[in-house]
Amino acid sequence: KPSRITAKTYMGKSGVLDIERESKMSGKIYDKGVLIISGYLGAKYAQRQPLSLAASLCFEQSYEGIDGDSASSTEIYALLSSLSRIPIKQGIAVTGSVNQNGQIQPIGGVNQKIEGFFDVCRTFGLTGKQGVMIPHQNVKNLMLRKEVVDAVVSGIFSIYAVRTIDEGIEILTGVTAGERDQTNTYAEGTVNYMVEQRLRQIAEGLRIFEKEGSEDQGDKGARGKKMP
Repeated sequence: KPSRITAKTYMGKSGVLDIERESKMSGKIYDKGVLIISGYLGAKYAQRQPLSLAASLCFEQSYEGIDGDSASSTEIYALLSSLSRIPIKQGIAVTGSVNQNGQIQPIGGVNQKIEGFFDVCRTFGLTGKQGVMIPHQNVKNLMLRKEVVDAVVSGIFSIYAVRTIDEGIEILTGVTAGERDQTNTYAEGTVNYMVEQRLRQIAEGLRIFEKEGSEDQGDKGARGKKMP
């Protein structure tokens, strides 16, 4: 059955907080996947500045334990969408583990996941814009029901095989992910550019906030001193 993952990003230094983990509703493999997310974000966007970020992740309306790392790529997409403020297409379900290099890794139960989402979409009505994103390594594992195959052939349901986070975010947003040029910067208008700009704004905002806070403390200390 499909689950909805939400992400919120805001000013702070606490890093990625996972609500499932904090509420003790997750297993060790899932927790490891969440920690890998922080490694990926740091390697991708914090080479020239600190990774100043506070974020929360949540499986909405999940009332049972969760384990495995099949949702780790999905959680990164949600974070990138929140940071860049580019919406994600809600008709595409995502499964896939990820490593710290942003490479998508294979998962188990790929046929059941595709067919489960297909059944939900068929119940609510197939629109031609729905589909499932899977790791490219799982293509050789596909043994789908004929009705799912027919829907893909006719173009009313899609299966996307991806290799990297950049490939996936382009499919989900319709916006170019972007690569660093010779000046080590991303082209304006790309997802990675907007993510990096937002992280830079957060870092600068924190710097200003902390500076003002230290100045206020200094003023209070000066006012508290008695003249001889």
